[in-house]
Amino acid sequence: MQTTTFSPSRRQFLATAAAASLLSSSNAATFKTVIKKAKIVGKPEEKALRDLKDAGFDGVEVSHLFDDETEAKKSRELVEGIGLKVHSVLRGWAEFNSDDPGQVAASYAVTEKALRTANWLGAETILLVPCRVGGPTVKMPDPWEFDIEFDEKTGHVSRVVKGNNTPFERYIALQNKSTDGSKEQVTKLIPLAEKLNVIIGLENVWNNLWVRPDLYKNFVASFNHPFVKAYYDVGNHVKYIVPVHDWIHTLGGLIKKIHIKDYALAPDNHSGKFVHPRDGSIDWPKMRQALDDVGYNGWITLEDGGLPLPEFNDRLNKIITGV
Repeated sequence: MQTTTFSPSRRQFLATAAAASLLSSSNAATFKTVIKKAKIVGKPEEKALRDLKDAGFDGVEVSHLFDDETEAKKSRELVEGIGLKVHSVLRGWAEFNSDDPGQVAASYAVTEKALRTANWLGAETILLVPCRVGGPTVKMPDPWEFDIEFDEKTGHVSRVVKGNNTPFERYIALQNKSTDGSKEQVTKLIPLAEKLNVIIGLENVWNNLWVRPDLYKNFVASFNHPFVKAYYDVGNHVKYIVPVHDWIHTLGGLIKKIHIKDYALAPDNHSGKFVHPRDGSIDWPKMRQALDDVGYNGWITLEDGGLPLPEFNDRLNKIITGV
């Protein structure tokens, strides 16, 4: 594929200099692993891509799904010509636990489309949230109340809190139905993932499922396949009052990709809000050390907005260097 070389802009030079300064800082840790930086975009557009490159980013995660291979490959040429890489495609929410077979089939078809888009764009993974539960008719524990027991063979949950679980019987049933439905549909997708050489990254987002590290690990590991891994979002799990580095150590080599945002717990640890990276409750040096401990070489993708790109790049550089 033909690419074009561009002279570095002043912003690129400053971003590189800032990263080098961080690396030379006496406060920066020494790590064996190499981390690259990306940001979520929709359909790749030249100006947005150049802005990301100038700010110091290495790649993008694309949320646009293509119908046409030729159009997708033109986007790939654009991205790579600017010096970036599409490392992942954001498929997002599916409904593999729906009672409506038509909804399940539609979710499956969109996921197939995401896998093909990733292949055309040269991406390694798709991000898939298999399903979700919730709503006013489903009573669930508060995030800090979870104390889960489950069958390691089936992944079925038998309790979600200590003591009386009767109020949560419907939630437990839906959790187990979601596990079974997701396993069935994702397993059917594996042959296509293998053919296209694209890994299915299962993200455990705010879908009220697999909300503890050992349960999430059991779910992902149950596929026992190199083309099904975990796409771990560090910010989405803070509300469960389990340190991010514990999640990473538990998931270990199952982690294929990382989403980055932050979450600030309230003083009582019983509420909070999303904030920009390094403004919340995540212990970022411990998070970075945990990634090194488990041998994670790969991408961290910013899922955030509201700050200038150079500022986001600087914050990601600090996370990467462990300061």
